[in-house]
Amino acid sequence: MLQTEITGVHGKIDDKLRKYIVKKIGGLDKYVPRLARSTAHAVVTLKEVKSKDKKDCVCEIVLHVPIENIAVKESTVNMYAAVDIAEEKLKHALRKYKDVHDVPRLHRRIINRLRRYSN
Repeated sequence: MLQTEITGVHGKIDDKLRKYIVKKIGGLDKYVPRLARSTAHAVVTLKEVKSKDKKDCVCEIVLHVPIENIAVKESTVNMYAAVDIAEEKLKHALRKYKDVHDVPRLHRRIINRLRRYSN
């Protein structure tokens, strides 16, 4: 389970929303490389921006992993929808991070296994 820190700006975060965020963001640890799981943690900031004619809910997630920080921001009308979309963006960014920073020995083993079966 990925360690998450949740803060709210201009509004309160109820327990139902907090549990939802922990469930969604905490489940992303399978996308983080194994060696980085112990030090990775996420900071989730939820904001409510009110203008004259509409209300926007902004979800900003910063994931601190070794070597870099991955930041995602999403703004919609509903807070739950903002969390869902930000989670999908974070999944995509983590897949890219894992491709770049994963252990290359595993890739060599897979390539060698494919070579053996192709001959």
